Amino acid sequence: MHRLAPILHVLGLIVMVFGLSMLLPLTVSLVQADAAQRAYDEALAITLVSGLLLWLLSRRHYREMRSRDGFLLVVLVWSILPLFASLPLMFYLPDLSFTDAYFEAMSGLTATGSTVLAGLDDLPKSLNLWRTQLHWLGGMGVIVLAVAILPLLGVGGRQMFKAEVPTPMKDTKLTPRMTETAKGLWLVYILLTAACLLSYHLAGMQWLDALIHAFSTMALGGFSSYDASLGHFDSVALEVVTMVFALLAAMNFASHFLFLRSRSFRVYLADAEIRVFLSVVLASCLGIAMYLWAKDIYLDFPSALRYAAFNTISLATSLGYVNDDYNAWPYFAALWMLFLGSFAACSGSTGGGIKMMRAKLLYKQLYRELIKLMHPNAQTPTKLGEHVVPNKIIFAVLAYFFVYVASIVIFTLALAASGLDVFTAFTAVVATLNNTGPGLGQVGPATNFAVLNDFQTWVCTLAMLMGRLELFTLLVVLMPAFWRK
Repeated sequence: MHRLAPILHVLGLIVMVFGLSMLLPLTVSLVQADAAQRAYDEALAITLVSGLLLWLLSRRHYREMRSRDGFLLVVLVWSILPLFASLPLMFYLPDLSFTDAYFEAMSGLTATGSTVLAGLDDLPKSLNLWRTQLHWLGGMGVIVLAVAILPLLGVGGRQMFKAEVPTPMKDTKLTPRMTETAKGLWLVYILLTAACLLSYHLAGMQWLDALIHAFSTMALGGFSSYDASLGHFDSVALEVVTMVFALLAAMNFASHFLFLRSRSFRVYLADAEIRVFLSVVLASCLGIAMYLWAKDIYLDFPSALRYAAFNTISLATSLGYVNDDYNAWPYFAALWMLFLGSFAACSGSTGGGIKMMRAKLLYKQLYRELIKLMHPNAQTPTKLGEHVVPNKIIFAVLAYFFVYVASIVIFTLALAASGLDVFTAFTAVVATLNNTGPGLGQVGPATNFAVLNDFQTWVCTLAMLMGRLELFTLLVVLMPAFWRK
């Protein structure tokens, strides 16, 4: 108990704060009288009482958290919060199994967007708001939010921040104090969400739909309040708003923070990762549009560009919205888009995948090795901009990529062994591990993950969790050495 006390103490506080977040959909439910009020009442009571009990039972043995505690806390938070997040779904939809409810909640909090629910158009708006609110909370990270709040309650959060936030944010202080850094990132996140909400409304959405889709877009989640996703609106204006804010959300939020502080666009021009990200994504939009037009999928180039650009940006950024069933396109185009989701988003963004920064380092290391084969004595340091990247970082990225590929292979084999066809299995794993949302085959954009059995659903749930925690955070906790004194 002494060892776990500080972790359970902070976990209890986080669970209580998470419970309070149910007040927003509960309020909407009360205003609209949508019959989901009781589900929120019960879920809110269970969540608050559970968090309070954890806090009370552990406060007597409280001590300062260590770095190792931060890793375990992050894993527990991302594993346990979906339990409470699934309660409103299970209470309102009694036929929904625990497995499917937990999958839906995990997909929400990890900002993945894969769903097992159908008939979204007929669900209470408050329930769709709750699903996308999970995106919004998980997009920047519940842990970063906790870093900003818990110090006010006498609990420091530096260890959690280091365990949660991906490189290069771990080693870059935007402000002198870690708490101020978290607050700065959340300020940017809130301002962009407000701008996205207003833009959706001005482009034609009702306020509640605009809020639902703004939550989902800024978190790059992909849940919608309609089965047809953004295709339900058939609006070019709404699609343009989505593409612009998806691209912003897939950029490093540190750059947005520095832009607000300096009021200079040079911040973005100086970020080599953002330049490559935009170049790759926009070139892919044009390339896929030309390919679809050449294959006569669309009769004219403007139509091909519209659908290619929207779906390419959506999948590349790991947003996961669709405005057409790209499962009916030639598989080359669909696989190209799904491949982009594996690496295109920038580090420090709400996107998934291995991140553009790691992809750049892998490319530079490959180039370095080829040069050394031709010139064995040449000194060829790997650089990002003007900075030389230490070998230890290169080795860490190579190890990360190995684990990433191994995870895709292992999860795909597990799904294939359970009876799923290989193509669907592979794209389901890629979509969930990269937190993209829809896959191809049986889990394509015109269908959903409800076709999976319980075992397959849990495999995809684990893939979502590993992807959100950037693989190593979860694997560290699973190592026997982690539990030795």
